[in-house]
Amino acid sequence: MMKAKAEGGKPGRADTERPEISLASADNRCSPAQATAPAIILVHPQLGENIGFAARAMANFGLTDLRLVAPRDGWPNDKAQAAAAGAAFLVDRARVYESVEHAVADLNFVLAATARPRELVKMVLSPESAARDLRERGLRVERTGVLFGPERSGLDNDVIALADAILTAPVNPDFASLSLPQAVLLFGYEWLKGESATPPLGRATGFDGPATEGIAFPDTRPATRAELFGLFEHLEAELDQSGFLYPAEKRPSMVRNIRNMFHRMGASEQDIRTWRGIVAALSRARRGGGDKGS
Repeated sequence: MMKAKAEGGKPGRADTERPEISLASADNRCSPAQATAPAIILVHPQLGENIGFAARAMANFGLTDLRLVAPRDGWPNDKAQAAAAGAAFLVDRARVYESVEHAVADLNFVLAATARPRELVKMVLSPESAARDLRERGLRVERTGVLFGPERSGLDNDVIALADAILTAPVNPDFASLSLPQAVLLFGYEWLKGESATPPLGRATGFDGPATEGIAFPDTRPATRAELFGLFEHLEAELDQSGFLYPAEKRPSMVRNIRNMFHRMGASEQDIRTWRGIVAALSRARRGGGDKGS
């Protein structure tokens, strides 16, 4: 059975039952890895499934403070928990408020996510700029949050007026409508990217950690220059024997092109051993010695 915390009445109450997120240390300082993460506040969400999908997007990108303002279908909601899958713990810990004012009462800075231009004069931030700004505030131990509106209509002007700035994503201006989970995921992606210049990619398993950008070398390593030079000598000697590097005046440019192909591939030590084996096998076959032992 899902557990939920319904909060309302005194605005300060939300501050006393804050979920377990990365808070500052007792001396009011925190390192970049401990920057206080923003709360994700879903205002009048309509479908339990969308709440669950939004929670799943939050978990993907390290956001753990989920707040709900008067969900249309009530709370708890079994559809939300089912849609959240492995992120059901966020649904279990979600707090429910009667009003936006109560939901943001303990926050120092709030963004309102909307794609439509409004008559309100407010700073507008992209997801990337917003994530950077909220991270800087988190390092100063400020509590921040992002408001996301109901699926059908988005945030109304009265709610946007409660925010300090507007969050708007770069989308096709002829079709700027994002689903609620999409909007949360888009911001969450930018939030996680801000943690590191080279954020981990993909899933960490019991066999290896998450991937990083670039060529992966599981169970091997990048080839050394000496290993590459050994392959070149082996290959070029056999190509000379087979008559491939002909005519003689073209041999230098042909050799350069062949070597450059291998340099471009970013070969591993295992790649070099495999190519040496290929060249050796073809050489044996050309000489009529198909048996490896010959």
